[in-house]
Parts: sequence; structure tokens; C-alpha cells
Amino acid sequence: MTSPHRAKERPPHTAAESAAAPTLGLLAAYGALAFPLAAGFIALQVIVPTYYAQVLGLSLSAVGGILLVARLWDLVTDPVVGFLSDRTPPRLGRRRVWVAASAPLLAIAAWYLFNPAAGVGNGYLFWWGIAIYIAGTFAVVPMNAWGAELSADYHQRARITGARTLFGLLGTLSGLLLIDNTDNETLAASLRAIALLLIIGLAVVVPWAVWRVPDRSPVTGSGNSLRGAWALLRQPSPFRRLLLAFLVNGTANAIPATLFLLYVTHVLERPGIAGPILFLYFAASAVSIPAWVAVARRIGKHQAWCVAVVGSCVFFAGAPFLSAGDTLWYVAIVAGTGLMIGADLSLPSAINGDLIEWDEWENGQRRPGLFFALWGTASKLAFALAVGTIFPLLDLVGFSAQGGNSDQAVRLLAVLYGAPSIALKLVAVAMMARFPIDEAAHRDLRHRLAVRGRGDSAGQTVQAAQDSRHEQGGQHERHGTGADSGAP
Repeated sequence: MTSPHRAKERPPHTAAESAAAPTLGLLAAYGALAFPLAAGFIALQVIVPTYYAQVLGLSLSAVGGILLVARLWDLVTDPVVGFLSDRTPPRLGRRRVWVAASAPLLAIAAWYLFNPAAGVGNGYLFWWGIAIYIAGTFAVVPMNAWGAELSADYHQRARITGARTLFGLLGTLSGLLLIDNTDNETLAASLRAIALLLIIGLAVVVPWAVWRVPDRSPVTGSGNSLRGAWALLRQPSPFRRLLLAFLVNGTANAIPATLFLLYVTHVLERPGIAGPILFLYFAASAVSIPAWVAVARRIGKHQAWCVAVVGSCVFFAGAPFLSAGDTLWYVAIVAGTGLMIGADLSLPSAINGDLIEWDEWENGQRRPGLFFALWGTASKLAFALAVGTIFPLLDLVGFSAQGGNSDQAVRLLAVLYGAPSIALKLVAVAMMARFPIDEAAHRDLRHRLAVRGRGDSAGQTVQAAQDSRHEQGGQHERHGTGADSGAP
């Protein structure tokens, strides 16, 4: 519950402000921020681990451990950036100033990480890995909070995250068109090309968003701090439940993404299909997003997400059993899974945005930056857990990214590619099956906040009138006393 003092700091949202639908131009300007970020992320997640092991000769254990430690650094930086973003003076734009500052940092870090000289070692990967993760935090955490603040409406938030996801998938697809896994030289050229795509993309979309997208939403809360973040995670709540489900499902997605190049090279023995296969996967995801937004409008966001996750498990169940020559079966698996993953990419973030109102009602805080900082941390931790466990496990059983593996080692790679992902996704579905914040619950929260806001405003008006009457009464008493004392 909020105190009267907190209520004074937070002007209530009007119905028009909460429900207004963002224009297509605004959605494009905001969503386009995801284009270059996604192009860089697909290279970071899919190509960089394999490239540093396969081409530069670093051990699988070293690559996995380095990227795990670099990602764990985000456990500190994400909440700090979320906290500072919420506390940035509104006249600067709480979110836009961070997104603008991230662009040159991302450009420099991406160029050096994606364009390593021959003979670089573990330290090079570690420091430039940390650099790109910190720069990415500067961009992604404020960007996600910015999107949640563009509307408080349950369905409009799905539309906003859908637009951001679509642009992100376009960036991913553009990056995939540049991937050539034919040999080591073409893979190196692919990384350089994606670095240039990221740099040029940032130079275009960041100024557009800074100019076009409003950034004026109120932020409140003494709990907007690292201590407040720990309090959110310590107690059972819808936010903690959603965050853990997102982390589990994200790890399930990150495992096959991390192993993808190894899988097509050593299991299917078709390294040249990597680019087209990834393009098919993300194209199917992009096509499916409008359909999943429509499904979410009909049955609810968390229900639609659960349906999609179960569907992806069904399609992916055949992946551990494929071998050389099963390319067409793999194409079918990728296409079906891609159609399901459109919900995976767009709906969870929209659900997280709805919990901003839950936090405001339950805790008297409005902390979008903190919520999406923890969200970003979970997303990055999922990738770190995947690469930090799967790569060392492959190394432990004697698998080599450079080839010459036994049939048993290749079969283990196929099993690790599919089985853990399916198991983790089913756990995430079980966690979200009875999630309490649906459309009706969110509408009720907004109504309660509006009523409380009107009540606080009315209470302040009554108190001001009472203070005025007391002041006037005191003046009359003083004037009367003075007149009486002047009589003979």
C-alpha cells in the first residue's frame, strides 16, 4: 500500500493515457532499436563461442567458462543500470539518454570481439566479452522499460513488444544472411560483416528513436534499489514466478542455440546449411508473431505462451534422434519450432510489463527500469548457464569442435542438443500454468490504482481546504484579540 506522501509523488494515469494505442510510426521508431541489437546478439550467441573454439583454438571449457563469468557480471550491472535509469532526470529522458550512450560503446566492443586477430587468447575473449555485455545492458534494460511505459493497456503492451520482436527478428534474419559456415575464412568474414551491420544500424535507429519516441512516464519508489531488487526476488510473488519461468525457458532456448553450429556440422554433417536453416527458423518466428498476439488477445498472454512452449516441445522431440542424411527432417523440425517460438519471443516481456501495475498496487512502487533490469539479467544468465555447462560437458567426454569424434561423442552432442531443452520447457509450462495476472486481473489492478489515485487527490483537496479554514480562523482570532486589547 502507498502512503499519502508517495501518492503525491505519483500523478495517477488517466484512462486516455493508459489505453491510447501507439501509432504505427511510433511503434516503428521504437521497435527499430531491436534491429541492430538482434543482429549482434545472434552472432554473439551462435557464432562467437564456436568461432573462438573451432577457428582460434581455445578449448571448449575455456570458452564456456569465460562467457559464463562475463555473463555473471550482468548480475551486478543490470540492476545498477535499471536503478540509475529510473533515477535519471526526466528532462534528459530516463530511457533515451542511456540508449544513446550505449551506441558508441556497443560499436567499439562488437568490432573488436567479432574481428579478433589470429592468436588471441582467453583474456581477449574475456575482456571484450564483458565490454559488449555491459554496453548491451546500457541499451537493452532502458529500451525494454521504455516500451512498457508507452502504454499501460494489457493488449497494447503485447502489440508494442510484438513490434520490437518483429524488428529484432528482421535484424536476426539480416545477420543470418551474412553467415557462411563453409570454412573458417568465410566464418570470420561473416563475423566482420555482422559487426558492420550492427554499427551502421545503431547509427540510423538510435537518433530516430531519440527524436520520435516520447519518454515522460513517472517513476517512483524508495524501493528502487539493489535492496529493493533483492526484496522482489526473496518473497514469493507473480514477478518472481514469471522471472524464474522465463529463466528456465530461456536456458532451454539457449542450449540448442549454443550447440547449433556443432550440431549441423558434426551430427547432420551439413555445415553449409547453417545460414539457411537459421533464416528459416527466424522467418517462421517473424511470420507467427501477429498470430500469437491475436491468440493472446483471445485466451490471454500466459495461456498463449504455454500453448506455444508445449508445441515447440512436440516439434523438437525428434532432434536428438537425427543423424547424417536427415536434413529434410531437420528442416521440418526447425520450421515447426520457429512457428512456436514467435510467442516465446514476444509474450513474456509483455507479461512482465503488466506486473509494473501489480508492483505499484502491492508495494507502492513504480519501477519499470528495475523490473526490466532483472528481466535482462535472467535472459543473459540463461545463455551463460547454457554455454557454461554444455561446452565443458562436451569437453569432458572428449568431444572436439575441430572434428575427429567417435560415434558416441557425436550421439551425445545430438542428445544434449534436444533433450535438456524439452525437459526445461516443460518445467517452465508447469510454473506458468496458473499464473494469477491475466487480462481481468490486470484490468482490476488498473481500476484500483485509478480509484486510489482519485482518492488521494480528493484527500489532498479536502486537507488543503481544512488547512485554509484553520488558517483563516486563526487570523480572525488574532484580529479579534488585537481589537479587544486596544479598548480602554
